[in-house]
Amino acid sequence: MGLLRFVSVRLLRGLLTLWFAVTVTFFLVRLLPGDPALAVASPTMTADQRAQMLSDFGLDEPLLVQYATYLGQLAQGNLGISFRQNAPVLDILLERLPWTLLLTGSSLVVTLIVGVPLAVAAARRQGSALDRAVQVGGVVGQALFVPTVGIFLLYVFGVWLGWLPIGGAMASDVYGLAAYGSILAHLVLPGLSLVLLQLGPYVLFLRTSLIEALSEDYTNVARSKGVSETKVVWVHALRNALLPTVTLVGLQLGFLVGGSVLTETIFAYPGIGRAIYESVGQLDFPVMQGAFVLLAATVVVANLLTDLMYGLLDPRVRQT
Repeated sequence: MGLLRFVSVRLLRGLLTLWFAVTVTFFLVRLLPGDPALAVASPTMTADQRAQMLSDFGLDEPLLVQYATYLGQLAQGNLGISFRQNAPVLDILLERLPWTLLLTGSSLVVTLIVGVPLAVAAARRQGSALDRAVQVGGVVGQALFVPTVGIFLLYVFGVWLGWLPIGGAMASDVYGLAAYGSILAHLVLPGLSLVLLQLGPYVLFLRTSLIEALSEDYTNVARSKGVSETKVVWVHALRNALLPTVTLVGLQLGFLVGGSVLTETIFAYPGIGRAIYESVGQLDFPVMQGAFVLLAATVVVANLLTDLMYGLLDPRVRQT
């Protein structure tokens, strides 16, 4: 399969996945208990005013008509108007998106910085106390639950010890360099929650890939040529072991997006996840839909880029 066809197939899959996510989200949010009209109409409105309000938001139309209208608006980049805030959903979400990107991006970077050396150390000392500790820690990490980790960190470091802020993204009364320090301080606990939850699977997977790579013929040939073990590990083995790990990183981006919803809710972090939590309680359909669509698009694009990167690194993938 040529590169152009490979890209076209992956792009088509991504678009179909996004359409499916949009469709499921549209109908699922309407299964929530409660009347969305209550979020729009005021008790002081007359019957005519209420009918006009529902008509303005399209809530008086049949469900399939609402769905067709929503797809048409979405194709034009219009996510609708918030019931509660009476503002464009896109503007609301774009205001929150940088906080979610900061949280998920920083946690992913920290995971890679910590995870790669841990996996390398465990693979080089297979069967040692360090290796066993890494394996146990990885298994425990896979069993962790987002709310459990978040609430534990919140109580210990925020409430009990009082070292770190327990909510929000930054203090309201700081400016300049102090503002950046405040942002970093507020980022530590939610970011650490996500790191702890994704570090285990990443380290275990990379460790296994490294052990396999270190026993391959090309690493043995490098050793026979007098190449140092450090160079064999970090240059020859790690480069090949990272290929399958690219896929795992792409999958973990989806986990990060889902985990950020609960994490942002626990720490009152003002990102997209927190917007979803707030909109569910308010039956604000446009914000709910827009947030899910934005997160789904992020995951689809991330997985598409992962596939493309893997295809460029390993041409054999293009044949599948």
